[in-house]
Amino acid sequence: MKIQKSSEDYLEAMLMLKERKGYIRSIDVAEQLSVTKPSVSYATKRLRENGYITMDKDGLISLTDSGMEIAEKMYERHRHLTNFLVDLGVNEAQAMEDACKIEHDISQESFEAIKRHAEEHFKSGNC
Repeated sequence: MKIQKSSEDYLEAMLMLKERKGYIRSIDVAEQLSVTKPSVSYATKRLRENGYITMDKDGLISLTDSGMEIAEKMYERHRHLTNFLVDLGVNEAQAMEDACKIEHDISQESFEAIKRHAEEHFKSGNC
């Protein structure tokens, strides 16, 4: 089943929040993605129904194994593509914005080629 780009964004944001804060709350997801609380409610309902997240009685969100797999994939793409664009001379804010757009549409083959190229040709090697 193909997951929607918006769902990938939500899962990635949830992973980032978990790493930064140690927990995931809907209000924090809304702030992270600059969306409304009702948008987050709708998205979390969909993500729960599809088995990507669970929510406890206090409203704390946890990623399931399948949700974590998608979140990690998107976060990896985001980090590597951002670093790649910065290494090319794009300012960091623009690179982050562009990486967010690219990460959803690029094939795994092309992503791996960019990653290999960056590792071979850029000083940072962290792309």
